[in-house]
Amino acid sequence: MIDYKLLEALATVIETGGFERAGEALGLSQSAVSQRIKALEIRLGQPVLIRHPQLAPTPAGRQLLNHYQQVQLLERDLRNALPTLDAASPRMRIAINADSLATWWAGTVADLCRDEGLLLDLVIEDQDVGLKRLRDGEVAACLCASDQPIAGARCVSLGTMVYHPYATPAYIARHFPDGPTETAFRHAPAIVYGPHDQLQHRFLAQCGYHGAFPYHLCPSSEGFVRLATAGIGYGMMPRRQVAELEDAGRLASLAPSHCLEVPLYWHFWRHSGALLERLTSALGEVQLT
Repeated sequence: MIDYKLLEALATVIETGGFERAGEALGLSQSAVSQRIKALEIRLGQPVLIRHPQLAPTPAGRQLLNHYQQVQLLERDLRNALPTLDAASPRMRIAINADSLATWWAGTVADLCRDEGLLLDLVIEDQDVGLKRLRDGEVAACLCASDQPIAGARCVSLGTMVYHPYATPAYIARHFPDGPTETAFRHAPAIVYGPHDQLQHRFLAQCGYHGAFPYHLCPSSEGFVRLATAGIGYGMMPRRQVAELEDAGRLASLAPSHCLEVPLYWHFWRHSGALLERLTSALGEVQLT
C-alpha cells in the first residue's frame, strides 16, 4: 500500500515548485522532503520527478498525483460520514482562466465554500492551456476552452463567454480613424494576456489581418482593463467584465460587428466525491453572458 505522507510530499513539491518551499509548507526540512520523494521512488521502482531542466512529474508521478487528488476529495466525504475523524477543512486545487475569476466565479462558488468550509487553491491558466494541469495530475478540476476528453475525467459544458475588442473612444479615434483597417492593426498597440493567449490573433484573423502587430503583455485580468482604460492599448475583453465602463462611455468596441465566442468546459476527475459533484452542480447554473 502507498504511504500517503510520501504522496503528500510529491504533491507539495509540484504545487510549490521546489523542495525547500515544500518543506516550509509541510513543516519539514528540505532533506526530509527529499527523503520522502526518494522513499516513494524506491517503493515504486522508478522516478516520480524530473528534476532538470525544470521540476515536473514523470508519467508515473502524474498517475500518483491524480490518485492523490481524488483520495483527498473522497476523504472529505468520509469525514462527513464519520465526524470523529480529523475535521480539517478540505482544500481543492483548480485551474481557472483569469477572466472567469474576475467576473462570475466568486459569486457562483461562495455559498459552497461557506457551507462546506471549502478552501480553494486556484491556479490561473489561460483557457486554452489549463487542461494540461489536470492531465498532469496537478489539479482536481479545471475550467478551460477545450472539450477534449481525458481518460478518467468528466467534461461539462458551461456555456460561452463573448469577447469584444475594447479601447477608449480617444484611442479608437487616434489609431482607428478609418475603422479596423490593415494599416491600423499594423501600428496600433494591442494588449495580450500572455504568450499562450490567442484571442487577439483570432480577432485579427477574423478581420482579415494575419501580419505582425505591436502589443503589451499583461498577465492580469484587472490590469488588462486598467491598461485599456488608460488608453495604452486595445484588447479582447468580455462585456460582463467592462459593462459599467462601456455604459459610462469610457470603453467602446473598435469593431462592433466583430466578437469572439469562447466556450468554457469544466473538467474533473470521476469518482472524486460528493463535494466536487456539488461544485459541478453549482457551476452548471452559471450564466456566462
